[in-house]
Amino acid sequence: MRLFTTIVMDGTVFAAILFLISVGLTLVFGVLRILNVAHGGLYALGAFTATSLAQWLLGMGGNPYLTYLMLLLAPVVVGLIAGPIIERVFLQRVYGRAEAIQLLLTFSIFLILDDLLKLIWGTKPMFVSEPYTLLGEFSLSGIRYSWYQVLLIGVAVLFGGLLVWAVRGTRIGKIVVSVINDREISQAIGINVNRIYMLSFTLGALCAALGGALVAPTIAVAPGFAVDATVLAFAVIAIGGMGNLEGAALGALIVGLLRATAVHLLPEADLVVIYLAMIVVLVIRPQGLFGQVELRRI
Repeated sequence: MRLFTTIVMDGTVFAAILFLISVGLTLVFGVLRILNVAHGGLYALGAFTATSLAQWLLGMGGNPYLTYLMLLLAPVVVGLIAGPIIERVFLQRVYGRAEAIQLLLTFSIFLILDDLLKLIWGTKPMFVSEPYTLLGEFSLSGIRYSWYQVLLIGVAVLFGGLLVWAVRGTRIGKIVVSVINDREISQAIGINVNRIYMLSFTLGALCAALGGALVAPTIAVAPGFAVDATVLAFAVIAIGGMGNLEGAALGALIVGLLRATAVHLLPEADLVVIYLAMIVVLVIRPQGLFGQVELRRI
């Protein structure tokens, strides 16, 4: 029972972080039809920005509880600044181009962001543990957990619910769905597709940065730390289905629980188990669990 509780708790916490990253990735793919490799750079940028803001606040003698505000402010700053710049300056030029060109461009942006992080913050690890420790701990099956881990799960559930509501229940969300379904018809009826593209990418960037900001108090933030999470986020959307919000949630939960199970039972194969699961899903259902088969004009 103790092992089961540990696996479920660890897996769900990890799934919450993966969901915040992958939901932005799947949103960008669903609207822009671009597999955004630069997403990991935005995740890292959110973590570094949040850590810097929290350290600055604490250095100024501010109330430690205000560090939670810094964790929420950082992704807003990253999303509203980096998102529109990347989309308008770079991605706008490759819409409709070959997938290889889009991948090369977004990978180049990822490398640029990675080097910018080193240039601005250096290569030494950064720490800000106050948000993690302030909330205290609780015991579950004899194992101590931080309430911050529960907060991560709660934020992921709340954010996911708000995102689904925004897409399904608001006017702008229905416009986004219209663009996803048919860009040409959307343009014909007067929808500003370019504005929807920028809005969607900005929201995707905010999701990535939010994941980075919230994970920052739990790890040492250093250049290159985002690579593993980025690769796993791609595994999440491959399992759940490209461009599907529910698929991102289910895929994140599957990957999180598989990783936690492997870490506790077979730590040498924690990543192998995830990739095997991804291969099995793609062989049986290439579009993912919630994905839809697309018909292409020939």
